[in-house]
This record gives sequence, structure tokens and C-alpha cells, in this order.
Amino acid sequence: MMTVAHPTSVTAVLFDWAGTMIDFGSRAPVMAMERVFGQAGVLVEEAAIRRYMGKAKREHVVAMLSEPEIAARWREAKGADWTEADVDALMVLLEPAMQECAGICRDLIPGAVETFAMLRARGIRVGSTTGYTRTMMAEIIPAAAEQGYDPEVIVCAGETAQGRPAPLMLWKALVEMGMWPAGACMAVDDAPVGVEAGRHAGMWTVGLGGSGNGVGLDHATFTALSKGEREKRMAPVVAEFTAAGADFVIESVADLDLAVAAVEQAMVRGERPGASQTRFLAGVAA
Repeated sequence: MMTVAHPTSVTAVLFDWAGTMIDFGSRAPVMAMERVFGQAGVLVEEAAIRRYMGKAKREHVVAMLSEPEIAARWREAKGADWTEADVDALMVLLEPAMQECAGICRDLIPGAVETFAMLRARGIRVGSTTGYTRTMMAEIIPAAAEQGYDPEVIVCAGETAQGRPAPLMLWKALVEMGMWPAGACMAVDDAPVGVEAGRHAGMWTVGLGGSGNGVGLDHATFTALSKGEREKRMAPVVAEFTAAGADFVIESVADLDLAVAAVEQAMVRGERPGASQTRFLAGVAA
């Protein structure tokens, strides 16, 4: 029987996209959802949209429609309860809306290129997963490459039987990259549902407390806040990541070197992913 030595260094990192490597504040899905539901005559608040961020977009739409208040607004606007056919119709509108909005919000998050270069210089493989469909990613992928970010694998929503919090997208990426064991790999995400997927996959998980959906501010607005205000805004986000079982939380991908070092220190101590309490790692900006 073959035995595998306990790993002591990180071999691969799998990143989410919006709010993680691009689109500081994860604004594109909010813009697109507001537009599409508005075209249907149904008001949806930003908070409701952000509640389900990280899910595949069809699952995201269904989750929103399943909220009693939004379901009641749909019934009032349409004269009947929503159906799967209505979801199909919304998705027809959402695909181009997401593609357009994602194309607008396609700038890499500050520090993303440097982090990508750091990982490659250390021989750490880089892949990615996303709640966006392949169509929604059409403009983002080449734009990211032009800016210096080009992960070797991209797994999109709809390319596995289930999306997050199931681990299938992460597993698919690891299989395509030929990487194992999962306990030597990291999943980095701005949404708790992505952290849950990483835990289910058996990977080390890192939540992003400042750059993503939880705070929801663009980079200029976020960095203009005082240290105390940033900490206040991130506190409930860190709590959500803690509840989801994240191993570590950092402010943004610019601080990933801290998380890689912390994971490798934990590995040397013989720790396993998900075995310890969530730890927040403060970078220079914090």
C-alpha cells in the first residue's frame, strides 16, 4: 500500500475571480442583477443580491426569488408565483448583462499581479474557479491576461454537476492541474460559500475580508477609510468567514504571502486544514 508523506509546503493556490483577483468590491454581479430584475419590474436590494454571492448565477437567482419578500414582489408584478421557466428567462437576460458589467469591472485588484508573480516564482501552481459562466468570463479572461494574470486552469459555473458550496469545481481544477493531495493546496475566496467549498475539498482556506462582497466598497473608497473604520467594516465579514470555517482571513490578495507563510508553518506543525480556529492576518495596510 502506497503511503503519502505529510506535506510541509503549499503546492497550488486556487483563486476565485470577482472580489478576489478582479473587481474590488465585487460590483459587477450587483449591477447586472439590479438591471435584470428591474427589467422584470421587480425591485431587489443590493443586500439581497450580496447575500448569495459566490454561488453559480442560476442558483443565485433562485435563492433570491425564494426570499419571501422578493417572491411577493414577483407575484405582485407578474400575477403569479415564479417558476423555473421564469428563472430561464431571467438567465437569458443575465448572461449578456453579466458579460457587459463584468467587462466594465475587469481591473485586477491591487496586489493581484504581484501575488501571482510571487507564487509562480516559488513554484506554486495557480488555478481558479468562478461563479461566472464561461460566457460571462469571455472579456475578463483576456483582459486579466493583458494585466499580467493568467491562471493555468479556469473552471466556470455550469461545468460541474453542482456549484459552491460543493467542492466539485475545486476538485475539477485540481484534477486538470494534476495536483494532490488537496491538503497541500489553498482555496482563496471573498465569499463564505467559497470557503465552505474549500473546506469540503480538503484544502486550506483563506477568506478575503476587505476586497470582496462582504464590505462591497470599491478600492478607492475602501482605502480612504481610517484603519479603525476598515476594521469595523470587516468585523462582520471576518465573523462570517469564521462561521464558515476559514483557516485564515486577510484583507485582500495583496496579503496572500502572509497566508502562504502561515499555512506552511501550520503544515510543518502537522496541522490539517480546518483543524484550528480562524486567524486574521493583518498586512501592512491594516
